[in-house]
Amino acid sequence: MGLGYTKAIAHGVDAGHVYGDNLERQLQLRLHKDGKLKYQLIDGEMYPPSIADAPIRMNYPPGIPPEKQWAIGQEVFGLLPGLGMYATLWLREHNRVCDILKAEHPTWDDDQLFQTSRLIIIGETIKIVIEEYVQHLSGYLLKLKFDPTLLFNSNFQYGNRIALEFSQLYHWHPLMPDSFIINGDEISYTQFLFNTSVLTYYGIDKVVDAFSRQTAGQIGGGHNINPVVTKVAVGTIKESRQLRMQPFNEYRKRFNLKPYTSFREFTDNEEIARELEEFYGDIDSVEFYPGLMLEKTRPGTIFGESMVEMGAPFSLKGLLGNPICSPEYWKPSTFGGKVGFDIVNSATLKKLVCLNTKTCPYVGFRVPTEEQSQRENDEL
Repeated sequence: MGLGYTKAIAHGVDAGHVYGDNLERQLQLRLHKDGKLKYQLIDGEMYPPSIADAPIRMNYPPGIPPEKQWAIGQEVFGLLPGLGMYATLWLREHNRVCDILKAEHPTWDDDQLFQTSRLIIIGETIKIVIEEYVQHLSGYLLKLKFDPTLLFNSNFQYGNRIALEFSQLYHWHPLMPDSFIINGDEISYTQFLFNTSVLTYYGIDKVVDAFSRQTAGQIGGGHNINPVVTKVAVGTIKESRQLRMQPFNEYRKRFNLKPYTSFREFTDNEEIARELEEFYGDIDSVEFYPGLMLEKTRPGTIFGESMVEMGAPFSLKGLLGNPICSPEYWKPSTFGGKVGFDIVNSATLKKLVCLNTKTCPYVGFRVPTEEQSQRENDEL
């Protein structure tokens, strides 16, 4: 299906980006000792192994030496150092959890330690994604909580299917900045892509700190997509036409949102309104993906109304649809007892980073205020 095709064992959260999408790949990534995953040490720090030590298929362009090609669960994660950063953090977290479980259960063999650690990692992922990532992106003032017991008495299916529309709306490439600022250095896309040395040169701590401080682009409102990734938007629109998707306003109705009656109501940017009217002629002809990308944003947020109201239900269904959230699984014994269950229930993005790095850098989905930054500088 090509480089951009995302593969997964299921249409939900399976941590396939850590463990691979099939058993053969998973077995190559495993150390087969104490439940751990393979790794390499660079300057005393743990990173994913190279494909020389874990011979799996990874998508790197020709000319990248094997020792610079990291073996990661998801085969396109060599593309961006940001993906490599998360791969490294989850690798370290998995191996850290294995040590905790082994101390708690000294008689457990490699497989039991691995499988239980994997369930804990899946639980941590869901908690962090719902309570911090979705919380931040939604712009909601209400506080989202990951508590599967809330759904135990409802008619809720513990499985998920990813809809075409969710795949389309999740093409969020306008969030990408025009360049990357790490430790005061400006790095262009040509230096950034397929370059694992960005991580080893600066270290995970500095990269996390840099990514947490750099402002992302904005999805709604237009004029935000870098030329490097424009082809993604073009491909998405072509796909929607080939599959004869219905117009944007029809999806608004499907999600109980009021359809727009004019281009001026749809966007507060006169230039975009004029160009859309020239292209489409009628507001009811605006296509699904351009509609999501160009709709006026809510005050103080990065999205328009439609992206949040259509995307959030899809997202939360996929997260809470995981079998570990069902009454059969959601109990301490699934996660190796109270110790493992507590790791899941107390997981945060900050803990993920700070328990797996030498320092504790600034980590958050929100860029710190000037006051926060000044306070941190004073402490340093």
